[in-house]
Amino acid sequence: MQLESAIDHIVIAAQTLDQGQAWCEERLGASPLPGGQHPLMGTHNRLLQISSPECPQCYLEIIAIDPAAKPPRRPRWFGLDDAALQARLASTGPELVSYVARSNQINTHRWALLAAHLQPGEVVTASRQTPNGLLEWQIAIPDDGRPLAGGAVPMLIQWQGGHPADRLPESGVGLTAITVRGMADIVAQGLKLQPITRASRPGAALSAHFNTPKGTVTLHSHTGL
Repeated sequence: MQLESAIDHIVIAAQTLDQGQAWCEERLGASPLPGGQHPLMGTHNRLLQISSPECPQCYLEIIAIDPAAKPPRRPRWFGLDDAALQARLASTGPELVSYVARSNQINTHRWALLAAHLQPGEVVTASRQTPNGLLEWQIAIPDDGRPLAGGAVPMLIQWQGGHPADRLPESGVGLTAITVRGMADIVAQGLKLQPITRASRPGAALSAHFNTPKGTVTLHSHTGL
């Protein structure tokens, strides 16, 4: 089997899903659909189809702490427990925090990140119910829950069966490219992600570029600004 990885989804943190919904409609000109709950992490999400010729089988995830869920026994993913992030979400609204790379050999790609002296965390099994049935996946979650290299390096996921993007309708939004600052050569060589542009610092650790009904839109992470 060929060792492959691809951009799987873009992650937008929100204080609440309603806040994220309003932001998505205003900024990208499209309405995300209900996703589900993540009992393992105490979060829930809404999803938007953003597949494109450059980034096939890709979606945007708006994620927030689920106030109805039990607090997890570990830090939530994507840095959602960070007090500074939550303060920004309350004052300035949702923001780009991370992205996720789809792997067909997640443990091999995880070792590539470890070789770069990153801490991708252990691979865990997760799932959530959807109106179309159960989604299941394996994902490497950093022990502290924070995005790797400030968001320049993706989290790793390997799907078991179905994929969320295959169940989402067209939205008119397409991801065309990602720009990162802070991805080491050894990581780029190990993951071989496309279409990734590596840029020099200073600047945001992660930028995502979209075609939307409102024209070309670029989102930047807070880290590095």
